Amino acid sequence: VQLQASGGGLVQAGGSLRLSCAASGRTLSSYTVGWFRQAPGKEREFVTAITRSGGSTSYADSVKGRFTISRDNAKNTVYLQMNSLKPADTAVYYCAYSAGGVVATTLQSRYTYWGQGTLVTVSS
Repeated sequence: VQLQASGGGLVQAGGSLRLSCAASGRTLSSYTVGWFRQAPGKEREFVTAITRSGGSTSYADSVKGRFTISRDNAKNTVYLQMNSLKPADTAVYYCAYSAGGVVATTLQSRYTYWGQGTLVTVSS
């Protein structure tokens, strides 16, 4: 199984980006999928997660109202729409999946497979 995050780049503060997390070798439709990020010199932190049906989501306080997670199970892809970006959002963003699929868990330890990250840089 491979998870590939894409869509990162350089954007000015206040701008938007949409990240994608695509899976190959396994269907994501049975899993909760989460996004995490790691800024330079900091620990990796939870950003958002979505249950397998898309019916439940969770967000870190720092991104509520600005970021939206969604999924298209037919395309085996999860998306992260990021609006009103701030320099503090600069980080490598990772997607991961968690077995079970019915809880949008914020706990990194519950995520069993991690993909390669994509770098988001927000300039001031």
